Amino acid sequence: MLHVIGIPNCNKIRDTKKWLEERDIAFEFINVKKEPLTLDELKDLEFKVGLDVLVNNRGTTYRNLKIKELNPTDEEMLQLLFDNQSMIKRPVLVFEDSVLVGFDEESFETFMKEHGLIEVEE
Repeated sequence: MLHVIGIPNCNKIRDTKKWLEERDIAFEFINVKKEPLTLDELKDLEFKVGLDVLVNNRGTTYRNLKIKELNPTDEEMLQLLFDNQSMIKRPVLVFEDSVLVGFDEESFETFMKEHGLIEVEE
């Protein structure tokens, strides 16, 4: 099952859901406001894509926490991300062991084809 991780009031999440629904791709939405990821789940995502990809450093939460000035270590950044999950770049798509972060229709298409979630045109 494809998992979409994010927060419901995010435009990128709305766009992602619409994109998936238009293509009849089944997914489960994980609202990190109601069901926060565990530290282990975040560590797994960090291992697969890296903190630089996972952290939305252009968002309000990042700016409000003044993270750039804090210059946290990776461990501290992971804890900040755990404590402030709205700072996770959206969407995060997870299918089995594969992870795709950010809204990009071309990347979505490739990701879905690679995992057999949509047909590859011949």
